[in-house]
Amino acid sequence: MFSGAIPALVTPFTPSGELNEEKVRDLVRFHIEKGSHAIVPAGTTGESPTLSEEEKIRLFEIVVDEANGKIPVIAGTGGNNTAKAVELTRKAREIGVNAALVVAPYYNKPTQEGLYRHYIEIAEKGGLPVVVYNVPGRTSVNILPATVERLAEHENIVAIKEASGNLGQISEIHLRCGDKITILSGDDNLTLPILSVGGKGTISVTANIVPDRVNAMIDAYFEGKYEIALSIHHELEPLNNAMFLETNPIPVKTAMNMLGMEVGGFRLPLCEMSESNKEKLKATLIEAGLL
Repeated sequence: MFSGAIPALVTPFTPSGELNEEKVRDLVRFHIEKGSHAIVPAGTTGESPTLSEEEKIRLFEIVVDEANGKIPVIAGTGGNNTAKAVELTRKAREIGVNAALVVAPYYNKPTQEGLYRHYIEIAEKGGLPVVVYNVPGRTSVNILPATVERLAEHENIVAIKEASGNLGQISEIHLRCGDKITILSGDDNLTLPILSVGGKGTISVTANIVPDRVNAMIDAYFEGKYEIALSIHHELEPLNNAMFLETNPIPVKTAMNMLGMEVGGFRLPLCEMSESNKEKLKATLIEAGLL
């Protein structure tokens, strides 16, 4: 259902810290022009923990309106309260969102059975195709391949964003599930290796800046142009690494502001980047020919 470069959209803020609605529209148009295959508002990169439910709903409305059917919208509707995740997913469906990105419940630390029931509840009652999001570094729980295999049997669970960083685990998911579930990279520096073990694309931080280059790498791989894909992978590597000099989305928003995209600042507890890391980031952007 999903493939290619899918940017995990940053949430732009005004100088006073409110949702910058016009800038959201600018970013959606940018990604349509650059060939992004879908777009994800209110994910981790979109600072979802500090967005109110009203802001998320408004964000979904703007993105759906501006996308106007040209690219799919995958809304970040997950959380650690299953009932609230179901409710937000239903509201996203009413707005016209195409799918829901549902992060593994954080802090609660559910068992594998709890994770399974959480996702099945959302798949059954939310009314949207579900993209499971496994990111143990942020949630303290790892969705194991056996659990993914069970989830893949449900018709509404269509994909998994895998950010465990464990290629063996990702390979096992493909071995167990085959085409029953689409595997998407959740780690920019592992997108190419993940393609080699069954992945179809990436929900990407770096694609906020260079979606066309990320797409070019993925296209080259699936066209059998492996040397070209590897060359682009190496070209993107410094940029991918720079996006994680500090906690995401601090570097990517800082980079976008350096590039004149004017996406604003952060909401606490996130804050501005340190000056030393800003210099490293700036040097990387210059080296990449972007600044």
